[in-house]
Amino acid sequence: MTPDQVLANIREMNLSYLELAKKLVQADRPGALVRLGITDASASMLAVMTPQQMTKVSSGNTLLCRAHITDDLVWGLLTSHGRRPASNDVLHREHDCSHESASESLAKRLLTRTLQTA
Repeated sequence: MTPDQVLANIREMNLSYLELAKKLVQADRPGALVRLGITDASASMLAVMTPQQMTKVSSGNTLLCRAHITDDLVWGLLTSHGRRPASNDVLHREHDCSHESASESLAKRLLTRTLQTA
């Protein structure tokens, strides 16, 4: 992939993200704040952006969105494709923790669904 293709893909992704984010904010503002990981002020700006403004903002060379899945455990669960964890793996380690992070909670839910469908 050439550098120009990378930039074109980034711009396309940014515009798609902004369009989706605006729709989410308009449809369910509280849910959008959580799903998008943005502030109320950012949501207010998104809600009133014109298509021309969104095109201009999306034209940079930096992705505007990021994956909220930053935990290796969650990535492992998402890419395991239904394989069961080892007996001393995820479930046992998470039950020993007194406080769950958001990613640990997500990982537990994903693992539970995977095991139920396996």
